[in-house]
Amino acid sequence: MNRVACLRLRASAATPPFPSRCRAAPQPPRSVSRLPPRASASTTEGIYLSSFLSLPSPHEQIQPFSSPFHLLNIRQFVTEAKIKVGRSPYLALPGPPPLSQGCFMSTTVDLQLDYERDPPIDDAKSLEKESTLNVAVSQLASDFDRESNLCLERFSRTRRASVIPTGSLKLDLALGIGGLPKGRMVEIFGKESSGKTTLALHVIKEAQKSGGCCAYIDAENAFDPSFAEAIGVDTEKLLIAQPDSAENSLSIVNTLVGGSIDVVVVDSVAALIPKCELEGEIHTNYGETQSRLMTRALRKIQYTLSRSETLIIFVNQVRTRRSSKEISGLYKEVACGGNALGFYAAIRVRTSRKELRYTDDQATGIGISVQIIKNKLAPAVLKEAGIDITFGKGIAYESEILEMASSHGVIVKEGCGYWINGEFLTDKAAAEKFLLENVTVADDICGTMRSQLFER
Repeated sequence: MNRVACLRLRASAATPPFPSRCRAAPQPPRSVSRLPPRASASTTEGIYLSSFLSLPSPHEQIQPFSSPFHLLNIRQFVTEAKIKVGRSPYLALPGPPPLSQGCFMSTTVDLQLDYERDPPIDDAKSLEKESTLNVAVSQLASDFDRESNLCLERFSRTRRASVIPTGSLKLDLALGIGGLPKGRMVEIFGKESSGKTTLALHVIKEAQKSGGCCAYIDAENAFDPSFAEAIGVDTEKLLIAQPDSAENSLSIVNTLVGGSIDVVVVDSVAALIPKCELEGEIHTNYGETQSRLMTRALRKIQYTLSRSETLIIFVNQVRTRRSSKEISGLYKEVACGGNALGFYAAIRVRTSRKELRYTDDQATGIGISVQIIKNKLAPAVLKEAGIDITFGKGIAYESEILEMASSHGVIVKEGCGYWINGEFLTDKAAAEKFLLENVTVADDICGTMRSQLFER
């Protein structure tokens, strides 16, 4: 576009609205150059500005823009023009903006934007980059310890984390990985009598079945050996400690994690009392002493835990606290020990008591709901598992095995009866009794179910 045309274009944009009697002279139809709908980049490269704009002759009256938006569009149109090819100005625009009657634009032109492309891969530069990286890694190996070395993830660790089953197939399925992971922290929190300790003891039982060593830090001084044995825990091979302060309890945990131990259970975080509270008066307010202690201790425990295959289970209680929002009567439940444990824990599960279970009009157990609040080893889906707990015996695994095995075809269900190990049982109660009495058969069915669900 020449200088005169640019001045005319600016004059048309700056001209105030004409009165209604001033009209534009009739114009003969002008031919507008068009491109094929799928024009290539080379075709669109030489599109001149004159192909889009049709300017009136000097003797014609110029019709002003009908609205301020047209003026804005034409300014943006001129601003986005890219003059790249020598003396031949061309435009590369995403689409034609609306213009007035004095300026016309083709509506069928299909332009392609010019984007900067990456240069082709140079083998020499790639080899030089790789050699430089190898020199840096070798220098790190000589300057720092072995744990600080850089290595590829596929060579250093396995694809799937080693897990310990929870004793409940439904909960293992909700976790997505088949159990609780080794080398991580797990928090189990909830209200009183909601199955927290029972779930932790079942994890110890499953670890002992695989030949592992376990420890139980009884901070609440409420461990019942007879109940643990009824669940299936071998108390003679279980390490039990009842420390007198929170500092000693967390020091024991840090020492055990560094040893050859599989599971450490701390029951519970709310019962970990700092020494200053034990030595001081009851009415003294110590503020957030326990929270600060947990923050310092978990940093050190996490450092030791990252170099071991130990599973740490923190059993925790909840407290009701008034919400920070300015709404009267609004309360929320928070876990004890501050916020540090929630950050360090790879998995957080919340237990809640739902209802009582009756047999012959007598309460024989409870139904609990285990909700996965946080899970770093599986997709971020809030899942929930319903578990039945029998008083004095723990999780009713026989009913879970019967329900899930029949739904996956491991146990054949015929009418109201079940075929188990070549034997037909007339109803559900008889099938559950058979599985309870034949532990080996139940374990074989459970192993088959785990191979189908988690070993794909």
